Amino acid sequence: MKIAEIAARTILTKTGIGGLDYCLNPYTGCGHACRYCYATFMKKYSGHEEPWGEFVDAKVNAPDLLKRELRRRRQGEVILSSVTDPYQPLEARFRLTRACLELLAMSDLSVSILTKSALVTRDLDIFKQMGNLEVGLTVTTDREDMRKLFEPHASSIAARIEALKTLKAAGISTHAFIGPLLPMDPEALAEALAPHIERVMIDRMNYPWKVREIYRRHNLTEALEEQYFQDTTEALAHELTSRGVGVEVVG
Repeated sequence: MKIAEIAARTILTKTGIGGLDYCLNPYTGCGHACRYCYATFMKKYSGHEEPWGEFVDAKVNAPDLLKRELRRRRQGEVILSSVTDPYQPLEARFRLTRACLELLAMSDLSVSILTKSALVTRDLDIFKQMGNLEVGLTVTTDREDMRKLFEPHASSIAARIEALKTLKAAGISTHAFIGPLLPMDPEALAEALAPHIERVMIDRMNYPWKVREIYRRHNLTEALEEQYFQDTTEALAHELTSRGVGVEVVG
């Protein structure tokens, strides 16, 4: 892993993501090394030649930038993060996400967090100070073997479910993002998630070309067929709604 400390020019940037106004990415690159990650396009802007998942730039001036930029951003909703995971492993060392959240807690901005890391529960003390906050965990499968194959350095599925449980028990608004749809048992995943979330977003994501060879090597090619995506989405939606969870299919 190549780790660099860099100074960013800006930190709170406008985003075209529906329903959101700003994104905040404390890092460039991500140590989770998810095989299907859509954010690999960031390599061409960062100047890195290393494979995705083998470099991270920590924007060490992010809190200072945010403090200044918040003076001009009075309203809106910000997501942490759009092209990196705000709680990737290096956050335990740099604590940039936490420092930014401390500032956001004193602002009028609404905050949405999306992560694959159980480290998110570390910041419960800040979350409890925030009036307009939602925290989501991305959970792409119920199978730990698939998690290890496609998301090698992210938290285990069990740890993510436990994080959602902890967050909800603390009174935090929680949701899950299921995307991409990796090989799974939809009923088992819905059963594990439903008690700990208020809503779910399901997104197949346009990723197969990135991982087709991995599917082939592991005899998983049926899970790349259109019928798999349709059947899995329908099964997930049915199982979740029957358990009282709001479902939005976004892709």
